[in-house]
Amino acid sequence: MSIVFIVSAPSGSGKSTLVNELFKMVRGLDFSISYTTRPPRGSEQDGKEYYFVAKEEFESMIAAGEFLEHACVFGYYYGTARRFLRESEQRGTDLLLDIDVQGAAQVQEKLPDAISIFILPPDREKLEWRLRSRGTDPEQTIRRRLDTARREIENYSKYDYILVNNLLEESADELKAIVLAERIKRSGKAPTLQERQWLDTARECQLEQARERVQPILASFGAVPTGN
Repeated sequence: MSIVFIVSAPSGSGKSTLVNELFKMVRGLDFSISYTTRPPRGSEQDGKEYYFVAKEEFESMIAAGEFLEHACVFGYYYGTARRFLRESEQRGTDLLLDIDVQGAAQVQEKLPDAISIFILPPDREKLEWRLRSRGTDPEQTIRRRLDTARREIENYSKYDYILVNNLLEESADELKAIVLAERIKRSGKAPTLQERQWLDTARECQLEQARERVQPILASFGAVPTGN
């Protein structure tokens, strides 16, 4: 049975970089590419960043129940197809879903055994710096992303694990430890010394262990946590 890992983060938190690092370090892990109705940006390619489809095709897929989750964001549909989970199970690999808070809630309802991971920036100032350093978004978009980030991080307590992405190497190691720890726990075997280290690292990232570290970040956004 495949383990499904849900990874969510506000835009600019470094999620894509962390996920790319994870795939360099961990084998037997598949990545789900989302479907979207928005047009490609820049050098984006169909089947690489997204599967770009027409609105009518997306809505037909919704009607056929082909999505694990889907949402309409800023006028465009985004969704994760069920077929990725079927394909992972056939290959005997685990599946990572890179989805937002809204999509994560839908998947958690359908797949209660899924492991959810929320990636946070160190604080609002650092997130704003990262968004501005891209040099691609107008001021209005940056402000909208920061406001969306505040609303998203208020839902941190709905996730199993919390990562504060301050130092890339350290955060990548923590993400790796979480994935491997969940595999170890489900294997039912006695862990080796190395495996116990991964279990210990993952334990430090569990929600209850991370709550105290999260409070200053929430405060920097003026966020009010939900479900606490």
